[in-house]
Amino acid sequence: MSKTIAALLKERAGENFQLHDEHLNTQMVRVLKTIGYDRVYTRAQGPYLYDDKGNEYLDLLSGFGVFALGRNHPAIVQALKDVLDAQLPDMVQMDVSLLSGILAEQILAKCPPNLTKAFFCNSGAEAVEAAIKFARYTTKREKIVYCEHAFHGLTLGALSLNGEEIFKEGFGPLLPSVASVPFNDLASLEKALQSKDVAAFIFEPIQGKGVNLPDDDYLPQAQALCRKYGTLFVADEIQTGIARTGKFWAIEHWNLEPDMILMAKALSGGFIPVGAVAMTSKIMDAVFNRMDRAVVHGSTFSKNNMAMAAGIAALQVIEDEKLVENAAKIGGEIIDGLTAMIPRYDFLKQVRGKGLMIAVEFGSPDSLLRKAAFAGLEAANKGLFSQTITIPLFKNHRILSQVAGHGMNVVKFLPPLVVSEKDRDWIISAMDQVIADTQEVGGAIKDLGKNLISHALKAKAG
Repeated sequence: MSKTIAALLKERAGENFQLHDEHLNTQMVRVLKTIGYDRVYTRAQGPYLYDDKGNEYLDLLSGFGVFALGRNHPAIVQALKDVLDAQLPDMVQMDVSLLSGILAEQILAKCPPNLTKAFFCNSGAEAVEAAIKFARYTTKREKIVYCEHAFHGLTLGALSLNGEEIFKEGFGPLLPSVASVPFNDLASLEKALQSKDVAAFIFEPIQGKGVNLPDDDYLPQAQALCRKYGTLFVADEIQTGIARTGKFWAIEHWNLEPDMILMAKALSGGFIPVGAVAMTSKIMDAVFNRMDRAVVHGSTFSKNNMAMAAGIAALQVIEDEKLVENAAKIGGEIIDGLTAMIPRYDFLKQVRGKGLMIAVEFGSPDSLLRKAAFAGLEAANKGLFSQTITIPLFKNHRILSQVAGHGMNVVKFLPPLVVSEKDRDWIISAMDQVIADTQEVGGAIKDLGKNLISHALKAKAG
């Protein structure tokens, strides 16, 4: 190379927003500048980001769950260096690689015993696409059922199972023969399945958009209904899986045995895209049932050695550092600490979640003055109040978080699984101060509300 990456980073430092405005998503640049998130991050370690001024930020998004082990974990870095140093043959295609076999063996050992086969791909959305195809071929049925408010990805098939209309608008027609049912509604699910034409019921054990938890009996009974009507029971664990909820799989909270588990995000170790489908032998053998069908579904970059090594290293780190246990402990303490604030703050309605997948829900208060302020924000743009939490949390306390979904006043925390007791205290203290500020109608709501309402009204007018 005539110019090294290190030289490019030094020479073009600080041009992030200019380059994205000119050559990538201009609207994303506008959003970040409007809400004051236009920082230039220069390095990252564990759960922390550092900007060009040396400020430290606590990242409670973790790349939407990709950086479950934190950023730049040394064990993952070393595994990737080992692969590069080994100069292995990679993606020979007319071959089967050793590392993919090892990762399949290790991930299946973490699954319910009925799941004995694995398929690798590049992302969560690809895992969903594979599940749709495998379910249809195995059952000889076409219809797929999913839950309202679900999020399964943004490629065409996955998008067809998306419960949020904002993501679908203008991209149709989508897949035919799909149907949604309300989450947590067994009667509606049985009605959808009883015609015996449904290939699969694809569900998130905990819905990512809103962090919606099922009733205790919902998923076990949903599994029984799928068995009754010959429908495959498919768990989308792309965000909830791999230690996130204080269990290795979220399905363990309900002792489920799905026909497929879809995974990605945390399996990557935060470096190399990887996704996978764990499935029964019956499904694998149905799809790849003859030698001439050995390549009927695949993905060019799947099973590449870097991705497989990252996955193997990630599983080892989770075990060595007891991150399942840490997620359960620290997550539970954060939920308890935030829940304790509810009697003090009338905007704060509920704190829910499992492990380190946490939602904090806000709503209209009892005070007439605060109720009017809340209503003003909601009239401008539904869900706008939540920004009076996330923006000062970022600006004043250097904590990066997100709204849990479009048009909802739910703030979501998805921290790296390596967060410590110090980080727990940072989160609870910052939230206490930020929520307290919203109680003062002349404070956070007035200042941020005025700015956000102005931008929301301009957007509507445009």
